[in-house]
Amino acid sequence: MNAPFTADQLHHLPNVLSAPRFARYLQSTGNDREHALKLYRWNMAVSAAFAIPLHLLEISARNGVVQGIEAIHGGAWPWTQGFIRTLQNPTDRRKFNPRRTLEKCAQRHQTAGKVVADINFGFWERILLSGQQNIIWNTQFDLCFPGSPAAQPSTIRREELRRDVEQIRKFRNRVAHHEPIFMRNLQNDLQLILKIVEWRNPTASLWLQDIEAVTEWLGKHP
Repeated sequence: MNAPFTADQLHHLPNVLSAPRFARYLQSTGNDREHALKLYRWNMAVSAAFAIPLHLLEISARNGVVQGIEAIHGGAWPWTQGFIRTLQNPTDRRKFNPRRTLEKCAQRHQTAGKVVADINFGFWERILLSGQQNIIWNTQFDLCFPGSPAAQPSTIRREELRRDVEQIRKFRNRVAHHEPIFMRNLQNDLQLILKIVEWRNPTASLWLQDIEAVTEWLGKHP
């Protein structure tokens, strides 16, 4: 990872990456091509290191939400009109539509497990909106996210979790689209992921701390 770049690499790699993409790195390194390539290489490595925390975050959060839905609407919730009617259904097609998203996904699958695996992460975030507080979270939040601070009302914790999930979802999208993340406070991103996983299960959060490699890469920033 620390091997120096060859003359050919210094010449060709910026063109392979494209001038617009590489410009962000050049700007941050005073137009030093070699330093910019080191930064790009590090950005790729730390993005890859985030794969495991983001994996466990998404699985933890969505399974917590699924547990809450199933407790109220049963195992066939993707096809239950009582649940579907509680979902937002904006008429503006430029906006994310949870109801239409679920209906289309449920048409493709025959089991709830397949729906859970296929539907996008934004759907689970929407189930944490205030519209589901009286339906699901008044009675289920403590059961689904037992690691959250019990002294706070579930309304406050649910909204805090929704904001946190939204923030990490946007971060995850940057990582997935190979965008630069080197300018972010990545330690804060990691801590937020650990917090969400802890709310779902403290043991899982401790395990994630043991296996994540992000911290190591943060210490190698060029």
